[in-house]
Amino acid sequence: MKISEGVEWAAHACALLAAVPEGGALSAGAIAAFNDLPKAYMAKHLQALAKAGVVVSVRGAQGGYRLARPPAEISLWDVRRAIEGPGPDFHCANIRLKGPCVAPKPSSGPCAIAHAFWEAERAYQAALGSMTIADVVVQAAREQDAEGLSRIAAWLRAAL
Repeated sequence: MKISEGVEWAAHACALLAAVPEGGALSAGAIAAFNDLPKAYMAKHLQALAKAGVVVSVRGAQGGYRLARPPAEISLWDVRRAIEGPGPDFHCANIRLKGPCVAPKPSSGPCAIAHAFWEAERAYQAALGSMTIADVVVQAAREQDAEGLSRIAAWLRAAL
């Protein structure tokens, strides 16, 4: 399973937006600059997050993006689904029904391989569904020292 970099970017954007005070918003350019990412791609991912109801777009001079719900109500699965869509990662083509050695009466249902991949996807989805943006922010804060947290707070004040 390969997760696109857009999912990572979107998750980091949501974690940053979790630190925005109520009523505030950050522009796509500011979010991109915070993570040293291309503004156009960040804007594209923010639009996908907005379409999925993870963030809201705010118009005006102080406009930009903010979370649509509290960080504790937005899971990493919500972010992944917004960027890559709701469909499964594994698609069974049932290739065992092709080729020269197909059994005379093969089952037309999915095989053990498909079931294994689908079970892994359910576990993956459950794991991301249980981890929220609030959880990520708490962990990220633990990884910063006081000076780092102070720099982030100062950056946010300047960006708002």
